This record gives sequence, C-alpha cells and structure tokens, in this order.
Amino acid sequence: MSKEATNPALDDDEHVVARSDELDEGERIIALLDGKEIGVFNIGGEFHAYPNWCAHQGGPLCEGMLSGTIEGEYDRDELETELEWCREGEILSCPWHGWEFDATTGECLVDKGCRLRSIPVRAEDGNVIVTL
Repeated sequence: MSKEATNPALDDDEHVVARSDELDEGERIIALLDGKEIGVFNIGGEFHAYPNWCAHQGGPLCEGMLSGTIEGEYDRDELETELEWCREGEILSCPWHGWEFDATTGECLVDKGCRLRSIPVRAEDGNVIVTL
C-alpha cells in the first residue's frame, strides 16, 4: 500500500514540487515557480534546491551532470602528483562550460568566491516543498 501525500496548508511563498517518494536519491526535478526555474536534488537522502542559473555565464546549471570530481595532491619532494576520483553524486557540472559546484553546499569548485544561492526546501507530509 502506498502512502498518499497530503496537501499541507502552505504559505503563499511555499510550493509543492513533488511527492517525496517521486524524487529518489540521486535524482532531480526542475520546477517553474513564480517564473523562476528551480532545481531540486535528492543527494544522500537530503533535499537541496538552487536556481537553474550558473553564476559563470547564466547557463542552465541544474540540467548539468551530477557526478563526482577529481582531487589531487602534489608532492614537491618526490615531484609526483596523485589524483583521486571522489564525491560521486555530489558535484553538479554546468552543461555550458563545465563549472563544478558542490550540490550539497552550493560552493563553486572553480572559483571559491562564487557559490550558488540555496533555496529553502524540506520534506513534509510526503511532499517536497520549496520556499521562495
């Protein structure tokens, strides 16, 4: 038996974008809310929401690939570089120019002075609710 989502009483700036069971871990939905495209991600069982707009040149960021990234260390004494693939499923790459963002914090991996504007999102009564 499936659990039905109920329609909670919402404030004017709150929007139901999906049922909680419709957005599995690693998936996203892009919703048009009050004329703004908002990407909502389920990462590790937690919901994160951001505008579908890349800070670099305005590309559709939330439509980009969600994968991992490469971290490296350089040993100056041995003159060796060690690279490691990590953070699988947590890094969002802009489809236009490849800028990478941590989809759990909004931090930009390319430019530390840049970050995504986080939008409040929560799961309540079987619904995923975004607050603009």
